[in-house]
Amino acid sequence: MASLRPSNMSKQSSSSITNATTVSLADEEAVKRILVETIFGLWAAVNNLTRLRPSRRERYRVTIFGSARTQPGHWVYKEVKRMAEALAAMGCDIVTGGGPGLMQAANEGAEAAKAPERVHNIGIRVKLPFEQEVNPFVAEAFEHQTFFTRLQHFVLLSDAYIVAPGGIGTVLESTMIWQLLQVRHLHDTPLIFTGPMWRGLVDWATKMMLRQGFELANAEDMKIPCCVDTADEAITIIREHHARWLAEYAESKTAKN
Repeated sequence: MASLRPSNMSKQSSSSITNATTVSLADEEAVKRILVETIFGLWAAVNNLTRLRPSRRERYRVTIFGSARTQPGHWVYKEVKRMAEALAAMGCDIVTGGGPGLMQAANEGAEAAKAPERVHNIGIRVKLPFEQEVNPFVAEAFEHQTFFTRLQHFVLLSDAYIVAPGGIGTVLESTMIWQLLQVRHLHDTPLIFTGPMWRGLVDWATKMMLRQGFELANAEDMKIPCCVDTADEAITIIREHHARWLAEYAESKTAKN
C-alpha cells in the first residue's frame, strides 16, 4: 500500500510526529511547542481548504447585512423587508446573519415573496455570549463558533452584498467585503451601502485615506462600494447584475451542451 504521508515531509517532521506521544505533560516547554505547531498546522489546513471554490451555482444569492436591534414596525425594518421580498421575487436567495432586527426583516421579506420558485432563506450565525435565537423565517441555518469562519461562509455563498443600517458588527462585515474586493479576492460582486450613514463612512475614508502626501489607499478603492439612499436603488442595481449573471449562466450551460 502506498504511503499517505506527503512526499515532501522531512524526516525531522516525521520524527516529531512519532515522538509526540512520548512528551510528558510535566515538560511545559515541549507541550507548548507541540500545541503551537499543531495550531499552526490546523491554520495551514484551513487556508488550503479556502482555495476550494464551488463551481458556478444554479442560484443567485444576495447577502443582506444589518442591525440586530431594529424592531418590527420601524420604517427601516419595513424597507429592508420590502427590498428582500422584491429580490426574492426575482428568484434571488436571501442570506443574512440569521438573527433578529434587520436580519429578520430580510428573511421575512424572502418568506413573503411570490417567487417563481421557492427561494432559499439562509441564516449564518455566530455563537455569542448573549444568546440570539435564529429568527423564525430562516429555512436553513448554519452556526459558527468564530467570526472568522462565519465571514468566510458569507464569502463562499454570496453573489452580491447589500448593507443596511447597522452597528459595529455590520461595519466589520461590510469592510471585510470591501477589502476582499480591493485586493481582488472577489470579482464582479456588488457591494451596496444603503442609507446616509454609509455614505458618511465612505466620505470619511476618502478624506482621511487619500490625503495628499499621506495616501493610505488608492482613489479607485473608494469607488468600490456603491452608496445609495433608498431600497429601490439597491433593487435596481441587483436586478441589473442578476440579469447579467443569468445570461452568463445560460451561456455556460449552452457551452457545456
